[in-house]
Amino acid sequence: MNTLLRIALLLTIIGAINWGLIGFFQFDLVAAIFGGQDSFLSRVIYGLVGLSGLACLTLLFKQWEAADTSQQNNQANYNGGKLNYGTEFGEESDVTDLRKSSREDQ
Repeated sequence: MNTLLRIALLLTIIGAINWGLIGFFQFDLVAAIFGGQDSFLSRVIYGLVGLSGLACLTLLFKQWEAADTSQQNNQANYNGGKLNYGTEFGEESDVTDLRKSSREDQ
């Protein structure tokens, strides 16, 4: 995630906390810090939080793209009707030779 999206996500979280405070306690933290809802700085913060929320919409769709990519990888591993049961450790050894040699030793 690049820096701009991280900042947008942080501002969106700040906005969500502020809305939670307004909803539960009727307290506007941004307005209290920056001099009321009508002050220039408060309006700038409100605008930045709104733009950040729009920028964070891209994060929602990136998550879906990642799920689509993993689904395509699963389909590629299907191999046209035959599942790949191989392990991550490589090929399985053929133990029939070991059984023959142990019988011959006895």
